[in-house]
Amino acid sequence: MGYQIGDRKLPLDVAWTDADGIQRPANWLRLSTQRDRELLGITWVADTSNNYDQRFYWSESNPKQLNDEAILDEDGNDTGEVQTGLKTLWKTKQEQFASNLLAPSDWRVVKAAEVTDYAVSSQWLTYRAAVRTACNTRQGEIDACSDVATLKELLYGDAQVQQTDSDGNGVVDSDNNPVMIKNPAIATAWPTPI
Repeated sequence: MGYQIGDRKLPLDVAWTDADGIQRPANWLRLSTQRDRELLGITWVADTSNNYDQRFYWSESNPKQLNDEAILDEDGNDTGEVQTGLKTLWKTKQEQFASNLLAPSDWRVVKAAEVTDYAVSSQWLTYRAAVRTACNTRQGEIDACSDVATLKELLYGDAQVQQTDSDGNGVVDSDNNPVMIKNPAIATAWPTPI
């Protein structure tokens, strides 16, 4: 939220007048000390609105539908239509991403099919196979997610996390720095384009 005096909000970098009629410059809040602000009754009000990832949640505590579900009519009968869940949406995104990775080399495959004395190098064939394998693996990882939080971590989790011991406590080295390891909960990496 920000600084506030009583019910009045005090935005940063805006000049303002205090209760005694003293005009304060635009940079006063940035340059003032905690004690200066306390003497005038200025408090910091934390933002109580919680942010949530709209790709996965309708609100902070309301996750979107994970799996595809049949659409029912008002009597509860199956209409034959399906409401698409997050898993299907994100698996489709993996196919789109794979397609984008393969597109720059598609012409090589087409040329090899049309021109008898041209062959696609093994380096390109290996790369293209790796893209398709990564796509299939990522789709399998998405299917294995049991809840929306796991799906979000799979797709957008940090690459490195602190190692934990058998009690769940964070492991630190001799200098008290956290021991970081590869996050086991994130999706398989896409191959590096060539």
